[in-house]
Amino acid sequence: MNFKKIILSLLITVSYNAFAQKDGYWDKERATTKEIIVSARDRITLKTEDLPVGTTEIVYRITLLDENQQMANSLVSVLKAIPDPTGISQGSAGAVFLMSKISGDDNCTYALFTSEENAKKYIDDGKTDKACYAQVNEVSKDAKRLSLDKSSCLGQDISTIWFGFHSKNWLLNQKIVLEVVPWVDTKLNRGWNQDNKNEIISLCKTSTMAQKMANSDDFCVCILDKIIKQYRYTEFQKLLPIEKNKVYKDFGNACYKDADISKNVYNDLRVQASTLIKLQKYNEAIQKLNTIINDGKATAIDYGSIGYCYILTKQYAKAIKFLKEGEKLDDTELLVKLNLAHVYLVSDDYSEAKVIYKKYQTQNVTDSLSWKDKTKKDFEIFQKAGLPSKDFEKVLKLYN
Repeated sequence: MNFKKIILSLLITVSYNAFAQKDGYWDKERATTKEIIVSARDRITLKTEDLPVGTTEIVYRITLLDENQQMANSLVSVLKAIPDPTGISQGSAGAVFLMSKISGDDNCTYALFTSEENAKKYIDDGKTDKACYAQVNEVSKDAKRLSLDKSSCLGQDISTIWFGFHSKNWLLNQKIVLEVVPWVDTKLNRGWNQDNKNEIISLCKTSTMAQKMANSDDFCVCILDKIIKQYRYTEFQKLLPIEKNKVYKDFGNACYKDADISKNVYNDLRVQASTLIKLQKYNEAIQKLNTIINDGKATAIDYGSIGYCYILTKQYAKAIKFLKEGEKLDDTELLVKLNLAHVYLVSDDYSEAKVIYKKYQTQNVTDSLSWKDKTKKDFEIFQKAGLPSKDFEKVLKLYN
């Protein structure tokens, strides 16, 4: 039973590690391996190779060797067995695993700097107050992993690290070997950091399509995802303005047709149109509703709403045209029928209006609003708007 539990535990651990792996690689091509002789009690600095775009972690190893000693194996070869930084245990266990199997009798202290200026200052005065990390205890070898999330040594704008060493040998020179291997995040390696992404989002927010939406976040994120997938940041920046505009347009059209985004876009337009109608800004509401209609996404209620706006702006022919279209979509939508009766009435066709008013007078236009009450409310609004009202009373008497 105990053996089964152990096997199960191992399987769970292996499965967890497999799913926890990060998407990236150890960049052995841009790893740093430098060997330098330091004079007794002297201070020197070593600069790493330029860290590749997308570096989120580094592993470094420092080894002090006696004069004729050679490294048994390189840090790169050690890391070949580790799929990603999560495979390096934390604390002293990780340091032992990464540590060189050999070292000399000499000792040193060291510090890490993110600017050449601070590194030079360290050479002059030996102070480590400007360091992003300092090992103040004397060591003959050391190894550590530094992560972007946990260290000021790494950041989006940092491409080089300076290692400063202080020899603790009183009499003789000593040999120091520095090895640094960067871990490169595959996605970040494409150059799309937070600032670059925000640049695209900001430009998207000012686009004509985005302006149609009450909330364009999903739309702009969709465009950003497509650009990131298609281009490295440097590639995108090299495009001519006219080429960038085409990219925005093409990806914008693709995202605009996305079912979920499209649904939200048109719902936003309906909400905006409804608010504008309540504020008596009928021409602006017409523009919003026309966008829905022209894109082929209109419902019968959308046609009823634009017909209502055309009535209040005294564009009766247009009102009839759109209300008839609404009838074709849904012949049972009574808000369309009522507005059709209204437009006949105010355009001096009482007989045509009368037939519709009488036919549906006992029904509700919504689940909680009767045909009669809606008629009375509309007539009050029409009167305030200065629409022809001579037949309003005749209609209301029909209901009695």
